Amino acid sequence: MRTVTVTMDELRRSRNLVITRTEAAAALGVDPRTITAGIDAGNIPAVHLGRRVVIPREKFLRAFDPDGE
Repeated sequence: MRTVTVTMDELRRSRNLVITRTEAAAALGVDPRTITAGIDAGNIPAVHLGRRVVIPREKFLRAFDPDGE
C-alpha cells in the first residue's frame, strides 16, 4: 500500500474539486477509518459516485482549516 502525504496547505493550493478519504486523513493526521466514520455520521460532507466516495475540497477546508479561505 502506498503512503499518501497531503498537508492542509497543499489542499488550499490545489485546484481539485474533490479529495479522497485517504487525502483527508493525511491532511488531518488521522486514520482513514476516522474519516469514514465522520462521513457515516454526517460530520464530513461527502459525495457518493457509485462505489467511490469523495469529499468536496472547499467544504472540507471550511470545516477543518482554521487558517484557510
